[in-house]
Amino acid sequence: MQNAIPEGYRKNARGDLVKESGIKPIDLARDELTMEIVAKARNVSQLLSTVKASIYGDIEAFVEMSAEQYGVSLGGKKGNLTLLSFDGRYKVLRANADNIVFDERLYAAKELIDECLRDWSKDAHPGLMMMVNDAFRADRNGELRTARVLALRRHNIDDPRWNRAMDAISDALQVVGSKSYIRVYERVGETDQYKLIPLDIAGA
Repeated sequence: MQNAIPEGYRKNARGDLVKESGIKPIDLARDELTMEIVAKARNVSQLLSTVKASIYGDIEAFVEMSAEQYGVSLGGKKGNLTLLSFDGRYKVLRANADNIVFDERLYAAKELIDECLRDWSKDAHPGLMMMVNDAFRADRNGELRTARVLALRRHNIDDPRWNRAMDAISDALQVVGSKSYIRVYERVGETDQYKLIPLDIAGA
């Protein structure tokens, strides 16, 4: 249990007790504004969590109701789903995104690709070499950009080593989790384009 702060004192960022009478008015005003914003943010965060849970529950209930029309029961992991309003003005998307990582077999793939590039260095298009090097370059967090590595598999190159490397990339894929999210869209006028209705402060 935290020690009670004596009346007339405040604790600063270092944990020291400071008399309120010795704190500058601008510092007190900044603290008050910060705490007001934090309180509002916490309320919005709680509301979003409640709304999110409600939306997921409503969608699951609707999917089950729809399935009952055909006498089937749905089970297991739910996939991507799009709901449209009757007039087509609004669209709700529920999507699942897998969290993908690579295991140690990716190093074998990289070595095979490097062998190919060394042999092809005279004839290989510089763009291909740049793309391969970029695919295996780690981001600022030290992690590989999965999409760029997987994009290498789209290239149909007639070399057994390249094909083995692509097989190794496929085998190295490991799904370590899945994240589900909801996005709500509104149609732009009478066009076939939709704009996202922001549900976060940054996007509002």
